[in-house]
Amino acid sequence: MVDQANFGPGHNGGPSMEPGAGWRSYAWKRARAELLPSLPLPVIQRRLKRANELGLDFKTYARVHHSAGRDIVAILFSNNALRMIRAGQDMPATRAAKLQRLTNCGTGLLAHAPQDPAQMAARIEAANGIMLAPAAPAPQLSESWGETRARLRDLLNAAGYLPGAVVVVGDTALEADWAPTAALAGHVPADEYFGL
Repeated sequence: MVDQANFGPGHNGGPSMEPGAGWRSYAWKRARAELLPSLPLPVIQRRLKRANELGLDFKTYARVHHSAGRDIVAILFSNNALRMIRAGQDMPATRAAKLQRLTNCGTGLLAHAPQDPAQMAARIEAANGIMLAPAAPAPQLSESWGETRARLRDLLNAAGYLPGAVVVVGDTALEADWAPTAALAGHVPADEYFGL
């Protein structure tokens, strides 16, 4: 069996072409499916509590937790997701209220140009008491996938977050692409996150 962790640059990380790869995939998926309904009640209760702390519905939390293989420790919001598109625009009260209820998780901001992320984060904190850190410029269309990946991962590592444990809440297809590009835990559409 080939060790997937040793693939070098340029490998797409696709499935093994060795004989039996289909069976191994089937067996893994079946074993995982059989495990989920039999989770002990305390585990389910703990996950329900964690989903609530992160402001996620249980189904979304379970999906992201399952695909990431670890708990979510932080959420990155785009300025689009917060409905702060134009300079000086305030966050809608319903979105601010949801962010104020988050507990035991980090929050960050990615602001598209020409917005200034530091000014936006300061305005959010002054108006709503919500600290969004790190606050950084959002990746631009002109950046390559590699540049986007490096910038997001460097930003999260500098903030002390394992990138694979961070979720992006975004509002556009470009923002949805940030999660797989930087190997983040996942992406949640803003309308789904804020319950619209």
